[in-house]
Amino acid sequence: MDTAPTTKEGPDEPDGPPTAEAAAPAAGNDRFSTLQSSAEFGELRRAQRSFAFPLTIAFVSWYLLYVLLSNYAGDFMGTTVLGNINVAFVLGLAQFLTTFLIAWWYSRHAAAKLDPKAEALRARLEAGE
Repeated sequence: MDTAPTTKEGPDEPDGPPTAEAAAPAAGNDRFSTLQSSAEFGELRRAQRSFAFPLTIAFVSWYLLYVLLSNYAGDFMGTTVLGNINVAFVLGLAQFLTTFLIAWWYSRHAAAKLDPKAEALRARLEAGE
């Protein structure tokens, strides 16, 4: 099962040295790398992380508490609150409520603090600075 080696000769191969068009993506990458290492970009990342990480940890902890209570505190979770509604049901609904509240809070934070900084960085990148 000998096969002939394939070569990359043909219409897909550029002839001669790279052109300015071929070098353009490399220039774009350099601009992005420069922007990525700038203080403004670092500040944007810090602003996003300082909001998102603590909330993520808090929500995951809250969810795990709910799961642990469901598994190990059955009597507590089965406590009737009102009619046929028990603590487990109330805490389960609270999971949905906190999810929506966190999403709403993050969207307000992003619109107020992150989006203006990101827009300024994008404009600077597109302007070629």
